[in-house]
Amino acid sequence: MDNDFSYIKKGDIYLDSACQAMRPQPVIDALNNYYRKHNSCGERVKYPWGQETDRLVEATRAKVLRYLKLSPRKYFVSFTLNTTYGLNLLLSQFDCKGAGIKRVVTSDIEHNSPFLSTMAIAKRAKIPRVVLTRDIDGSLPIEKIPEHALVVVNAASNIDGRLLVNIKDVIKTVHKKSGFVIIDAAQAMAHSSEILHKTEADAICFSAHKMYAPSLGGMVVRRDLVKYIDTSFIGGGMVDDVDKETYLLSSDNKEHLYTKFESGLQAWGEIVALGAAIDWLNDLPKSAHLKLAEQSKRLHDYLAEHPKIHLVGAADNIATTMSFYVDGTDSHLLGAALADEGIMARTGYFCVHYYLDHVCHYPPLIRFSLGYHTRESDIDTVIKILDKLK
Repeated sequence: MDNDFSYIKKGDIYLDSACQAMRPQPVIDALNNYYRKHNSCGERVKYPWGQETDRLVEATRAKVLRYLKLSPRKYFVSFTLNTTYGLNLLLSQFDCKGAGIKRVVTSDIEHNSPFLSTMAIAKRAKIPRVVLTRDIDGSLPIEKIPEHALVVVNAASNIDGRLLVNIKDVIKTVHKKSGFVIIDAAQAMAHSSEILHKTEADAICFSAHKMYAPSLGGMVVRRDLVKYIDTSFIGGGMVDDVDKETYLLSSDNKEHLYTKFESGLQAWGEIVALGAAIDWLNDLPKSAHLKLAEQSKRLHDYLAEHPKIHLVGAADNIATTMSFYVDGTDSHLLGAALADEGIMARTGYFCVHYYLDHVCHYPPLIRFSLGYHTRESDIDTVIKILDKLK
């Protein structure tokens, strides 16, 4: 596996996987192979290159469902730009009235993707929006979820990796109360996908570029959710016929439901490479998972014990993502100083302005997020540099 990231220079320490992961060589090869061997438009051509593209794209759709242990009889996969785009695509076309929705619910620790898009749908549908406080362990207070609610929350936080540990109970409760659940899985797909296995969410949105694939978004949608989608974002690739004032949607055919959200030419090469990334993740040896867990714990414990560093979140929550600030030190300046040492980390509020700034009143933070590319020497260097703050 180490050879899959051999292109990373010795002095380059990349700790921003929560933004986008480094890509292993097999994924890079898959993308290059598309451009070099079968560069073509999917679902539009009959020549051999296009047939190969179609085969690999359909294989990726199937791999996504298998990765999440979801049945193709209940779910389908559509591709988009990213998680934000997918959430907005769903919510901007969701018929709240037809679905009987009377509340929109999200939580305080959400990335701006669900936080802002839930504002938009509540305003459009003219219904109240509820912001629930997540527990320190990441769970959502089930008893506070109202009836007939559209719940949009993350499965894993991009602040500190805390998980929606009661995700299955949340979904079961919401459905029992005649509601719907859409999950932001951007931070869960790479390192915490097990929390999503066999979940009965109505939709799951994710970003492939956070799971070792190229820049791409994905949506896993329940087939029976489509009847509540009022299609308004439409174009080529979504229709089987067009007259002067009417058109026939391809998604009217149950075998082509995914076209409901795929307007225009898709990122065929990136979709193919996502399939390679899923294969790569599935084939990772147990030692790779243990190594990443050990490195995460080592860095977490160091930050927790540092006299000037304040970690965000529960002290016992050890994840690949960790955020902190340093007494008397501007995080942006510290981030720039770390960059001078070859350490690449994110600074600021990480698109979680409401919670970090207005609820917790934290100063801008620094975020370290590790990945399977992280080397033991990377952690050594980070600790050596941060020791200068004592």
